[in-house]
Amino acid sequence: MAPARGRSTQIPPCVPKRQFPPGYSDSLLFLCARRIVARHPLPALPAPPAHLYPVLFQAAFLDGRPLVLRELVSAWPFPVLHLQRLLGRQELLRDHPCKLCLQAVILAVVAQLRRQLEDSCRLRVLDVTGVPDDPSGRTPDGMNAPWSGTVALAKACRSGTAAAPQPPGVDVHADLFVNGTSYGILRDALQSGAAGPLRLKCREFQAEKLSLAGIVSLLETLDPSCVRRVDLRFRNLGLTGLSVILPHLSRFPQLRSLKLQYSNVDVRRPTPESAIGIRCLAGQLGMLPSLRELNLGSSRLSGNLRQILCDLRAPLESLELSFCSLLPADLAFLSQSSHAASLKRLDLSGHDFSQGLLEPLRLLLEETSASLLHLDLMECRMADAQLAALLPTLRRCRRLRFLGLYGNSLSTAALKDLLRQTVELPDLRLVVYPFPADCYKPEPPRRVPGSRRIYEEPMDGERLAASTAEIHQMLADSGRTDLVWTYNPYGHGTMDYFSL
Repeated sequence: MAPARGRSTQIPPCVPKRQFPPGYSDSLLFLCARRIVARHPLPALPAPPAHLYPVLFQAAFLDGRPLVLRELVSAWPFPVLHLQRLLGRQELLRDHPCKLCLQAVILAVVAQLRRQLEDSCRLRVLDVTGVPDDPSGRTPDGMNAPWSGTVALAKACRSGTAAAPQPPGVDVHADLFVNGTSYGILRDALQSGAAGPLRLKCREFQAEKLSLAGIVSLLETLDPSCVRRVDLRFRNLGLTGLSVILPHLSRFPQLRSLKLQYSNVDVRRPTPESAIGIRCLAGQLGMLPSLRELNLGSSRLSGNLRQILCDLRAPLESLELSFCSLLPADLAFLSQSSHAASLKRLDLSGHDFSQGLLEPLRLLLEETSASLLHLDLMECRMADAQLAALLPTLRRCRRLRFLGLYGNSLSTAALKDLLRQTVELPDLRLVVYPFPADCYKPEPPRRVPGSRRIYEEPMDGERLAASTAEIHQMLADSGRTDLVWTYNPYGHGTMDYFSL
């Protein structure tokens, strides 16, 4: 049962203490703020000084108190309310109570506009970028229907048009996720709200399961000065589909990131039509002057990487080419290109580095070693010998923060050698390693009756536990408490390694 309001500073069960950012839970000011927001309605005291609003907001948001948040936002004394800067850690925004709080913030802004309190409201920008949407449509506790941040913002901006359009209004900066369910309401909000008192400004645009016409329609309604990332998750767009969409991206002068994973571009067998399509794709990418991140994952680009990237105006800082069927000539081109010395993130997962690609990869890593922060080589058919050949080069990547090796056939001995040689990398924070090859039982792979799918041989739990214990003990003995080794490839999030 929850403690009586106003009688305890115990953290509510919905927000565990471990979730508070460093410095919050032991701050006397923060503890006092939590005691105040625990009493709703807020005590009938004079309005707090402006400099106390941020800490009161932090306490109300982290304790999951949406009603208090509405009161605070209604009297916000600053022109900007930037959610992530106030809270400090993005993972705090993933909890269900936080979604209720975000909705409360949005509703408070709409209520202000409806009451036409322009004279008493100083808020001009509400920034909720960095707040993860929930495309699965799961229902947070306390809500009766599936919740989506994009839908909530779109409804707010659409309803805000009913308020008196007294300038200057409020700009809402957000990252938007859209699919077939949310397409209609987002389109209406973008089309009708551009001149309204509540204006939706998109920073990151992610879309899936829409028609080409639907994508183009939304892209045309976005404020061109704000968009910095476009992430289109569509299967089988191909060169033809990309030729329809990409021309509409040239209106975004600040577009820094373009993700086209699963577009299924296949140019392994050259034809006159594919040659024309590649030239068109290269030309359209060249029309994006600020582009620094490109994801072409799961497209078969064999031997065509030079032609695709030849018109880019500046070196890339992030390049994701997982499962792209690259050839040695593609990696050789990257090694010799202007991109190599600038790359901070490189994803070459899904390529066979057991033979002819290994030396081109080593040469590429030599060229990127001064800048590389994130290296993904998952499911690359690497065994102990291939890892040993790469280790001297990996040790030269002094700025490396993330190394992904999941899905490769590496023994416990090879993994221990990797740990010994990379623990000296000062910035390394996360290594995702595979289940050790010597921890599988010596049994043939199992086939499910009636299915073509073959499952991996069963794991020997005792061997895996012993191997894991050895690795963790070595890690503890090294004193690197800031370094995580895990064989779980999920749930770590993906950091941006370039300036957005």
